[in-house]
Amino acid sequence: MPSRGRHRSTSKECHDVLRRIESLEGVAAVIIGRSYGGKSLGSECRTGSIRIQRQVSGGLKAVMQSSKGLQEIYIRTQPGCEDAVQKALEASQKT
Repeated sequence: MPSRGRHRSTSKECHDVLRRIESLEGVAAVIIGRSYGGKSLGSECRTGSIRIQRQVSGGLKAVMQSSKGLQEIYIRTQPGCEDAVQKALEASQKT
């Protein structure tokens, strides 16, 4: 029987991207949400690609392309840092 508490909802590449997001200035935490198998952000998107959906109270809602589908994430930000974090994420996706 597998150990409890070892949640593996996303791929290694996605965990690396999540760690980079957590290291951005103004980010308090990244929370992994639901995953949707078989869905895609589009043909030009690769594993680890992120699309910001909207700003919400206290942070940003986004989806990330994983190797098995889409992964919802919530990026909790420091008060007033939502725009700066969103711009940093969009800039990092273009490179």
